[in-house]
Amino acid sequence: MNEELARKFTGFSCLAAAVAFIVEVPLYFVYDGAPPDWNVLSRLLIGILALGLLLLFVTGFREMIKTVSPGNEWIGGIAATAGLAYVVVTLVSSGLEAGAVIAADHPIDPTITVSGTYILYGSIGRMLLGIFLFAVGYAIGRTHALPRWTGRSAYVLAAINFAFIPSLFFGNKPASFYAANGWGTTASIGAILSYWLLALSVSLLRSARRPALVAGH
Repeated sequence: MNEELARKFTGFSCLAAAVAFIVEVPLYFVYDGAPPDWNVLSRLLIGILALGLLLLFVTGFREMIKTVSPGNEWIGGIAATAGLAYVVVTLVSSGLEAGAVIAADHPIDPTITVSGTYILYGSIGRMLLGIFLFAVGYAIGRTHALPRWTGRSAYVLAAINFAFIPSLFFGNKPASFYAANGWGTTASIGAILSYWLLALSVSLLRSARRPALVAGH
């Protein structure tokens, strides 16, 4: 895969993932209490598609780093591995939620009822996403594959994710900001990630027209 194709593939998959996540996140805030099944299953379906697109993005990012700077391929490999692990863990969480909703004979709030997802969406997800974002920032800084702000913002988001890892000690109330399944630990991180991916996709697609782009130029 040549550099221009790698940038386009990575950019378009990143854009598609961002749009899907942006559509998904607000569905978590439509209802107070147990939402109807259609709401839960719809947001899970959109999330599943978004995660598939995110998988394409992390794969493309690894290929882009390899084409830009073969000597730094290992960093892209760390990012891709962490991103893959994050996708798999989140898909397992989505499967557990969907199964519980389908099996229940009345509306349930799976963010509370399905206790097995608490730290999968929370502490484990924050750890894996933090490693992914840190590796992305480091790869961009080493290779100058994208403007400086993309790498620096990845570091900031990585730090935010790492800060939420201890949230498993703070209960299971989704209305709490720092609970194991709290809105700060889960939904807010998803919202921030989605808009960061959107901004990153614009930078990637712009750079595809100028493959020689380096940080600060």
